[in-house]
Amino acid sequence: MSGPGEGKKKLKNTVYLHEKGKSNARITHIDIEGDISKIIRPGETSFIKGKPGGVFIALKKEMLKRAEEV
Repeated sequence: MSGPGEGKKKLKNTVYLHEKGKSNARITHIDIEGDISKIIRPGETSFIKGKPGGVFIALKKEMLKRAEEV
């Protein structure tokens, strides 16, 4: 990822690799916890794509509106 820059807002989040069979996980997955839930609400689905140094999360129209408010 390119780090800080114009138009970028740092969100304080905690990221976990949640292993299958531990802490009630049915499958291994990545949890991003924190301010992101103000944009992508529980139960909503989005699209994620890998990119060099990180990931890209696409936002739907409703999510974009909430992101612009943050």
